[in-house]
This record gives sequence, C-alpha cells and structure tokens, in this order.
Amino acid sequence: MVINLSKQHSLVSSWVGELRDVEIQTDRMRFRRNLERIAEVTAYEISRELEWEEVEIQTPLGIATSKRLKEQPVLATILRAGLPMHYGMLNFFDKADNAFISAYRKHRHDGTFEISLEYMSCPSLAGKTIIISDPMLATGASLVKSIQYMKNEGLPEKIHVVTAIACTSGIEYLKLEHPEVKIWCGEIDDELTGKGYIVPGLGDAGDLAFGCKI
Repeated sequence: MVINLSKQHSLVSSWVGELRDVEIQTDRMRFRRNLERIAEVTAYEISRELEWEEVEIQTPLGIATSKRLKEQPVLATILRAGLPMHYGMLNFFDKADNAFISAYRKHRHDGTFEISLEYMSCPSLAGKTIIISDPMLATGASLVKSIQYMKNEGLPEKIHVVTAIACTSGIEYLKLEHPEVKIWCGEIDDELTGKGYIVPGLGDAGDLAFGCKI
C-alpha cells in the first residue's frame, strides 16, 4: 500500500515544495527541519495503526485511565541523509529502539552503480514493527537491500517505509521485492533519469542537509 501524504495534508505539500526550492535549499537548517516535520506527520499517521492498551495512572488526586503503545516500534534509517527524518520519528516515538544502516551508491566508471551496504547496528527485529526512513526513494535499490538485510537479522511483523519524495518506478520495485511493506511518501514523481535521479525531485538530500561530500 502506498500513501501520498501531499494528497491529505496541505502542510506536507508545502514542506515538500520548500525542500525542492533552490533558493530555500541554501538554508540547511530549514531543509533539515522540513524533512523532520514530514516525518513527524507520518509518525502520527502510523501511530494510529499501532496497537494500544489502557493503563491506570496515579495522579495527585486520584486514578486516571490513559493509553500507551503495547510495544514500541524500531526506528531505522539509512545514513546519512535519513537522519533528519529519523529525528522527526524520535520526536513522536521517543521510547523506540533504533537501527542504523550504512548503504550508498558505489559508482562505476561507466556511470552505473551498485548499492554497497557496509554496516548495520540494530536491536532484535523478530516480530517487531519497523519504521525505516530515507528522504528519497529513487530506484528503490538502497531500501530493497536494507530491508532484506534487516530481515536476515530477524523477520519483522510489519514494515513501514517513510520518504519525502518517491519515484513511481522505485515504488514498484520496492513493492515487487517486499510486497508487505507500507510506503508513506511526502510526494510522488514519475520521472527517473538514466543515472537514477528523481525529476523534478530535489537534488541530493544528504548534501543539502549536511554539506557536500568528496
């Protein structure tokens, strides 16, 4: 299932517009904060699908009934671009365990690339709800490989993917390889270049959030 949040939330559409804007992109703090806010809205939407339980709370004057999550999700992200969205998730799921994955495009001389996945730090994932965030779902290769790597460490019960901008072809590839995954997008673009970049997209989210790399 794929959810396009811009169709439901005008604020998300506005934040995605600012992420794309070449003039606003020069403000790294604002860029990171817009990614964070998209993740916060998505965290709220996902929370409505999780299981809750009623608990009694002792107040200074008596007993109140409240609700809490039966089990905390595991928040995962792909370094480094996913960090702002990961923090947005943590703002809502502040008791969650966390997983971090180092996955990047290793380019060849002919312009093609493969996904290099060199590192993962995670808790036990068996039977858990996983929420993995990455600003851009372009070809889908990084997320497909990262999710498979997580499954190898223990089969999760549910997997949510959270992204600011996704490409139609990347969505289809992710659904083909992991059909059980639910995808939450800030916006969906249809075009992907031969080098695997989304058009109109927004550019390199990692560079815009944290500075250019060599």
